[in-house]
Amino acid sequence: MPAPPLLALQVGNTRVQLGRFEDERLAESLRFPNTDLASIVNEVTRVWGEMKDEAQAAIAIASVNEKVAKPLQSMLEDQFGVDVYRIGDDIPVPIGESLDPETIVGVDRLLNAAAAWDRLKQACVIVDAGTAVTVDFVDGEGTFHGGAIGPGTRLQLVALHEHTDALPLIEFRAPSDEPWGRNTTEAMLRGVYEGVRGMVWRLVERYAQGYGAFPLVIATGGDAEALFGNDELVNRIVPDLTLQGMAVAVRHALADDERAPHADDDAND
Repeated sequence: MPAPPLLALQVGNTRVQLGRFEDERLAESLRFPNTDLASIVNEVTRVWGEMKDEAQAAIAIASVNEKVAKPLQSMLEDQFGVDVYRIGDDIPVPIGESLDPETIVGVDRLLNAAAAWDRLKQACVIVDAGTAVTVDFVDGEGTFHGGAIGPGTRLQLVALHEHTDALPLIEFRAPSDEPWGRNTTEAMLRGVYEGVRGMVWRLVERYAQGYGAFPLVIATGGDAEALFGNDELVNRIVPDLTLQGMAVAVRHALADDERAPHADDDAND
């Protein structure tokens, strides 16, 4: 049975990503600053207008930023007169967990893990290089074990600027090919770039030691290409991994609904 059309909204700390899925294929992906709700709603209106009449079309939100997600969900439900499903609340994330009791994990990390497991079906490390850098481990049974959280490139650069007298505020990019920075900007870029890459290398080694085998490494997030595009450690870069995880979650929820017994079936037994 084909998957129904899905409009997925992933609300992050600095961006909102919109994805339109057709039969599990990501047909369109757009990013917006999460401060620009008007543009987000306008674009959702356009996309939803193209898919709302299709059977079982749905809108889903996954969020790590409730200050943006709550008003956005209310605006969409009021404007379109439909339920907007929340991943993690209305729809569970289909990934096993081995974590400390009472631990609450960001839904983006779980969705990345679910998407990676759905693709690979083997042990893997997922690196998400965004506002923060997360490095998480999924074992060969499809169980999420958590991982590590560090500051992202822009957080580091802002901190260097705000907590020193002389260092400028700069935007992140991959540094030059030289092994050392010959000016302040290149030195800052080199420090942040190599710091994140070194952290990921060391963590992957530790995870491999703990697991007893070397896992595949998949990277996502806004800085993934700049950080890992030429890194032999990373096997795949998937920019839209979190959106893919949302589609996986919706697909599993629909499959569970189809397998669940219905009241009419019970009455006919």
